[in-house]
Amino acid sequence: MAEENKKPKIDLRARLGKKTVGAGAAVSIPPPMHTGGSIPAPPFASRPPPQDDRPKVVAPQAIKIEMSEEVVQAQKKGKSKVMALAAGPAVVGALLGVAIGGGMERRSRQDIAVEGAKLLVQDIDKANVEITKMADILDAAKRAISDGEFPTKQMSELSEVSVPFDGTYLAGKGTGLMNAQLNKMLMDFSGKSQQANEQKDRLQRMLTASEVAFKKIIEEQQKPKMDWAVFIANGPHGPMAVLQPIPEPFLVSSKDKVDGKDYSWPEEVEIPEGDKKVKLKLYKKDNPIDNPPLLIPVDPKSQASVYPRDQLLMGKLREEVVKLEVLLRGDKSDPTNEQAGIVDLGQDLIDELKGIGG
Repeated sequence: MAEENKKPKIDLRARLGKKTVGAGAAVSIPPPMHTGGSIPAPPFASRPPPQDDRPKVVAPQAIKIEMSEEVVQAQKKGKSKVMALAAGPAVVGALLGVAIGGGMERRSRQDIAVEGAKLLVQDIDKANVEITKMADILDAAKRAISDGEFPTKQMSELSEVSVPFDGTYLAGKGTGLMNAQLNKMLMDFSGKSQQANEQKDRLQRMLTASEVAFKKIIEEQQKPKMDWAVFIANGPHGPMAVLQPIPEPFLVSSKDKVDGKDYSWPEEVEIPEGDKKVKLKLYKKDNPIDNPPLLIPVDPKSQASVYPRDQLLMGKLREEVVKLEVLLRGDKSDPTNEQAGIVDLGQDLIDELKGIGG
């Protein structure tokens, strides 16, 4: 019996969705359950308003905190300290950046100068090789002229050599980063190299123009010829000599035979006179004054002392050769007044340039 009393009571009203409200309250009728069919709801049934399933956003409420003046001042001081601490590393970083950047720029400029110096050393070394070669050729030419020989071989060799250096070799070599003294030496070497090439070209032109005359002089020195004569004419106060060039000079002497006979001077010489030629006899004896005049040949040795044509030509050529040789190699003959040559300047430059970056 006790167990029967403990059985739960079934509330039919709650199961039917009904509950009792106070007097005068209207009874709400729940809508019919949706069964998935197509039967419409009865027209008298009441519909609940549509529910908005989106989550509602609750606006945050502002919270006002009042701080005393002491707290505000303390915050300002703290903020200034933080800014100062932040600014310190920034300034140090900026200074380090400038220092590092400047160091990199200086290192880059130094690298350019070092590389340019290496290239210049190579160029100047090549130029010095050619300078020495040219000087050796000139020395041989000088000795040939002094020995009475035309320097044919040396003239040909000069045409194949020149100093390979001028101002264009300084471009792009970082010379602006080198010191003033080094730049002065480079400009001096460049200018003198060009001067040497110009003098060499002038010497070659002189040798070419004088080759025929030079060889004739050498030939006449070995086999002297009569190319001048005089004849005696009556002057206002007595006889006087008149110079007369011989168009076809003849030998002073020769061991060779002519037509099976020993060599001798010609009996007469043809001299141009206007549009015609006049035959003048050589003076042999008796009265030298005659009509037409009699020619007296002039000794070539005496002619050279009066008009040193051969010495002038050979001396001028030798002078030009020596001048160029001194420019190239210098002159150390006088210990009290030594002259440095381009080759010496080139070697000094090589030594200076090798010291860059060392």
